[in-house]
Amino acid sequence: MSDSDREGVLARLSAALADGRLTLTEFEERVDGVLQSRTFGDVQPFVADLPGATRALAKREVVELRADAGSIKRSGRWIVPKRLVVRTHGGSVKLDMRQAVMDDPVVEIELVVRAGSATIVLPPGATADIDDVTVTAGSAKSTVPPAPEPGSTAPHLVVRGDASAGSLRVRYERRFLAWRW
Repeated sequence: MSDSDREGVLARLSAALADGRLTLTEFEERVDGVLQSRTFGDVQPFVADLPGATRALAKREVVELRADAGSIKRSGRWIVPKRLVVRTHGGSVKLDMRQAVMDDPVVEIELVVRAGSATIVLPPGATADIDDVTVTAGSAKSTVPPAPEPGSTAPHLVVRGDASAGSLRVRYERRFLAWRW
């Protein structure tokens, strides 16, 4: 979450204080929580009971995710922006898009993987083009179709960037008996 996103949430909290929806103590506690938040999910509890809170957390056009010797995971219901920038250096990224909200028919992913890994799990029917990914001492593999069928309304991902001493995997959900991953 960027500083401008936090400022939007803080403006929403200020308006709630001015309207008398929050006491000064509640306002101060929520402001502290928002300032310490790193993701939209972390902020949600501080604005969930306020009217119009979803406007403060509106979808952004571009989101950047970074992992330096760490990991990032998005799963469940999350909002996918039109353009996603993913950078990992010695870390791992897993984007589980099976339940994600994708309003745009085409999602662009700019990927930079250095000595790390990136895995993208797509919903059934979705497609992904990874032809513009440069691989150096690494790997890039997709087990999903590279282009949508004519007339398809399923999401399509266009992945660009490079994987140096790292890996990229694009796949559908795996199943074995009752297990899903």
